[in-house]
Amino acid sequence: MFEPAETNQLAANYTANYYELYGWDFAATQSQGRPIYDYAAAQDPAQLASGINNYYLRNVNNIQQNGGLVNGDNAASIYGLWRGPSYQSQSFDKQKRNQHRFTAQGSADIKDHAITVGFEYEQRSDRRYVLNPGSMWTLGRLYTNSHIRNLCTDTANQSCLDSINFFYDGSVNPYLFIQYGRLNSSPGEYDSFDDVESQSFFDYNLRNSIGLDTDGTTWIDFDSYTPAQLDASFFSADEILSDRNSVQLTYYGYNYYGEMARGNPTIDDYFTQRDEFGNLERPIGAFRPIYVAGFIQDKFSFDDLVFNVGLRVDRYDGNQSVLADEFVFFPTYAAGVDLSSLGIEGYDPDNLPSTIGEDFVVYTDNLESPTAVVGFRDPETNLWYNSEGTEIEDASTLKTSTGVAPFLIDNTKTNGQDISSESFVDFKPQNTFMPRVAFSFPVSDEALFFAHYDVLAKRPTAGARLNLIDYYYIQSIGQNAVNNPNLKPEKTIDYELGFQQKLNSSSSLKLSAFYRELRDMVTIVNRTDAFPASYISYGNIDFATVKGLTVAYDLRKTGNVWAKISYTLQYADGTGSDENSSLSLIRAGKPNLKTLTALSYDQRHAITASVDYRFADGKDYNGPILMDKQLFANAGANFLFIAGSGTPYNKQTKATPRAPINPSAGSLDGTVNGSRLPFTYRIDARFDRDVELKIGKGEEKKEIGLNVYLQVLNLLNNVNVIGVHRFTGNSDDDGYLVSAQFQNDISIQNDPQSYRELYSIKVNNPSNYTLPRRIRLGIMVNL
Repeated sequence: MFEPAETNQLAANYTANYYELYGWDFAATQSQGRPIYDYAAAQDPAQLASGINNYYLRNVNNIQQNGGLVNGDNAASIYGLWRGPSYQSQSFDKQKRNQHRFTAQGSADIKDHAITVGFEYEQRSDRRYVLNPGSMWTLGRLYTNSHIRNLCTDTANQSCLDSINFFYDGSVNPYLFIQYGRLNSSPGEYDSFDDVESQSFFDYNLRNSIGLDTDGTTWIDFDSYTPAQLDASFFSADEILSDRNSVQLTYYGYNYYGEMARGNPTIDDYFTQRDEFGNLERPIGAFRPIYVAGFIQDKFSFDDLVFNVGLRVDRYDGNQSVLADEFVFFPTYAAGVDLSSLGIEGYDPDNLPSTIGEDFVVYTDNLESPTAVVGFRDPETNLWYNSEGTEIEDASTLKTSTGVAPFLIDNTKTNGQDISSESFVDFKPQNTFMPRVAFSFPVSDEALFFAHYDVLAKRPTAGARLNLIDYYYIQSIGQNAVNNPNLKPEKTIDYELGFQQKLNSSSSLKLSAFYRELRDMVTIVNRTDAFPASYISYGNIDFATVKGLTVAYDLRKTGNVWAKISYTLQYADGTGSDENSSLSLIRAGKPNLKTLTALSYDQRHAITASVDYRFADGKDYNGPILMDKQLFANAGANFLFIAGSGTPYNKQTKATPRAPINPSAGSLDGTVNGSRLPFTYRIDARFDRDVELKIGKGEEKKEIGLNVYLQVLNLLNNVNVIGVHRFTGNSDDDGYLVSAQFQNDISIQNDPQSYRELYSIKVNNPSNYTLPRRIRLGIMVNL
């Protein structure tokens, strides 16, 4: 039955109009005007004679394929550019984060030393549940009735014949319809422990919830039920995860149907824990990393030199399991093992090539029946070697007809779903030592030299959580990145030298040069020739350098004015700007190429100027006076000027449509980040006045300080371009509409002119520009 719901009336209208289009008479079928699906009615001879082909109303598949919507569907987009008016988000996401943190700090002066010590402890508990709810309808249709789709067609079987119904009317209907009885291929109660169980857990729970015999053959019209009658827990975990690319299920700290997980499941629980029906529950615990840090800092002087010396030690514990070997998901034999007793004739672990370590992973000529060693891999560096111990570029020369063949301890485990807890080891806590040295000394009474050296660290963020589901379905993960729970902290080593000179009693000039090294940066890597499948993950292999010079002028308040002006010249180069900067290259099958290019945040020139003009009050007031009133007492204006050269982007060789919901990518023109955005600038202004408000009388009289302000952001309403289309370099045109190669595609649209207009609107993306002028009026109260 199709019954329009009130939840999304626009979506319901699509199907209602579909029924009307194909001749369904609402009034004749039901007084409420709701069409009811009925096979015989869809074959009504009167309707067929009148030219109405009710083939389009026979089943759900026909409705979906010809423009109607059923539960879980979204309307087609408008030219692929805009979502349909009834569009529903296909993602449900809930998160819960807790953090327990303890800090302590103390200081003491011992002779000429000012010593500070501190300690920090932090543990997070992150939980998340993400699901594509629309795809659950597709899964429900797949699993409902799956065990009773077999039909009884044996006419020699009387019990079969008794269940056959014949429909025939020679005078009106020239067709013979036979309705065969259905056979239950899974008789008896549902039992997942039974290897031949063919009834789905979803079907079992659905029948039970609606009062049907769970072992019966009654056909369920799945689409006749509302979401309120269904539940995600009707599925088993594996029933949902088996189609994870469509369902897009991610969960940790919750169970697979979205309820808070009980306790803290272990990695063994994921592979072994079952419910009362024998279904694996696949529990995944919350992500609970632990961070501990301690520091000591000493400030002291020696003659005219002032030193600031310190050391900070960070300890990061991912508090989770990690793969024992990122290239082989199952235990393997090491080079130091005597393999001669395992079928490798003449193998002598005491006479290995000098380049081969005893812990190196062995690769053979045959996965199932190895007879010879063809190469090795260093599990620490993942460098490859041939059987003679010569380093080779990759594993291409080691491959057999079925790919690489690591010498597995259990060669029956060749699929991601054979993975178990024995493939993992505990995360090894990582300690990072971060020294700091800063010093300064006066060159003269009016000049100062200063310098510092710092080591900073950032805990891994992107892709740092263990996701067992990805490993389990590694052979269907496609080009989606797999998390790497064994990432190291990213480090920054910072150097600075500077000189500050007094110009006069109220102004100074400061020159400083800086150099930063960014090491162990996280980026996408390609685990080519991994077993049982190659995959994309994250690794600490990127690095970068940032170097530059800053000139700053500082004017202390002189009369009514104070100002700070600075100019920075910067060069930022590296092998990757962020963790996903190499993703498109990796997906294109390129190796882990590492070439220095300009980083996406490489702003060559940056200028900042802050100028403040302010009047005092009382005898210090020097502004205009009207009728003995100090018009601008305690009032002033501040102007902030920010300007900078454009950051880099990738130019592309030819026009591609960038406005569609799923835009097409283009090939690189020139070098990575070889083009630059235009120069940008803006002026922000703030006008304010301090006012004292007196409340109460006598001894209870109180004064409240108010600051009334008018703030104007982007005072001149500049249109600053911060994003462009890669082919044209323009912010509002990607070159598609005027490109000769796409004119035929445009001409075959339903309405080419409408398409062009809608495309032009979409391609001029507001995110390509900074925000326009904004005006804020406010009051700050100081009690």
